[in-house]
Amino acid sequence: MTMQDKNRAFGAVISQLINGNSLSRDVAYHAFQQVLNNEVSEMQQGAFLAALTAKKETAEEIAGGWQAIFERDTNKVVFDQELPLIDNCGTGMDTFKTFNVSTASSLIGAAGGLHVSRHGARAISSKCGTVDIAENLGVDVECPVEIVAKSIRTTGLGLFNGMSPHVHPQALGRILSQICFGSPLNIAASLANPAKPKMAVRGVYSREMLLPVAEVMREIGYSRALVVYGSIQDTDFGIDEASVCGTTYGYLLDNGTITAMDFTPESAGLQCHSSEEISAKDSAATSAEHLIRLLAGREKGGAEDIVLLNSGLLFFIAGKADSIQSGVHMAKELLASGKAMEKLKQWVTVQSRDPEQSLQQLQVHMERV
Repeated sequence: MTMQDKNRAFGAVISQLINGNSLSRDVAYHAFQQVLNNEVSEMQQGAFLAALTAKKETAEEIAGGWQAIFERDTNKVVFDQELPLIDNCGTGMDTFKTFNVSTASSLIGAAGGLHVSRHGARAISSKCGTVDIAENLGVDVECPVEIVAKSIRTTGLGLFNGMSPHVHPQALGRILSQICFGSPLNIAASLANPAKPKMAVRGVYSREMLLPVAEVMREIGYSRALVVYGSIQDTDFGIDEASVCGTTYGYLLDNGTITAMDFTPESAGLQCHSSEEISAKDSAATSAEHLIRLLAGREKGGAEDIVLLNSGLLFFIAGKADSIQSGVHMAKELLASGKAMEKLKQWVTVQSRDPEQSLQQLQVHMERV
């Protein structure tokens, strides 16, 4: 079949979406497979993602995208079933840009005994993504997946770079680096974690995506997860994290059952803060130093509280805490103990092909704060 023939057939799928008709999981799987394989023109690929987003993607469509990425473009690692893994990431593309909350929260979670298997990306619509800040701190984000797996086993934390050919060798980085709007690909890609954890706290870029993503996670094998979208009070903006600036809307997945779970900062024992306190920093370097100050207990107010809240969610979902509020209390004690800072040093050393150089890079930032 010629490229023109493939484009014509693919165009029929796009037309179906434009007309408001949803795709089956199988059709979506094959369409995403063509995108990953670069079998149709880039114009067709962009039109497909835009049409799918405009129609409002279904759980089956996102699951089809995840299946294509996970089966065709993911270097996988296998863990002992006795080692429960939890993921902690957001889709990005939210309308209010925060500092790297999930990175700080993951460090506190690992300091509290969790095994956090993260799957993140470089910045697409923001100044500093999960991978960018980790790299700036000294973490080796271009290493093979086996080194990440070793870090998860030994330190409780590892980060798979979703835009690295070591993790997704075929196409994912190429596509994510070229689109600057939220689409089902962001969601499907964020779910394509090489370790395939069964638990997660996952942020999404719009409130409308909460239930579909929870349904996708149920369909692809998650046993317990919380999908969240945080509001910024008195505005139309929101974040792909739990919020200390307004209500957090969410859906809890627990052994096949999905229930709505909305909460406020006050219900978790925290205060409601101004959005300026959680806003993104200017660069990866300033983001890295802000995170170090946080772990050292030198950033208070909204910045500390949003980290405590999202850390508390990890402990709650992992079964270490019986409520969000008790999870926040655990996170507060861990932060005060200095264990999260020690975990950062350990992570930088273990997820690296050159531990001495990585630790020196971290030390440069620590001397600046």
